[in-house]
Amino acid sequence: MSPTVFRYKNYRFFFFSREERRIHIHVYCSEGEAKFWIDPEVEIARHYGLSKQQLSEIKKIIEDKKDEINSSWNRHFRN
Repeated sequence: MSPTVFRYKNYRFFFFSREERRIHIHVYCSEGEAKFWIDPEVEIARHYGLSKQQLSEIKKIIEDKKDEINSSWNRHFRN
């Protein structure tokens, strides 16, 4: 199961259920995908096919929505 947390432009932000304990989010679009750690700070864990510009844009989106991502993570994994 990979619940969608939110969508922005052509990006889908989602979790993989029970992948690992450290808070992170996956991002997918037709050009590629990435995984970002959320805590202690937002950083790229890995990526494939995305440009530096896309990665910068995605990182900014995640930083802006960090509270929403953390809340979604806690609802999904800790309940």
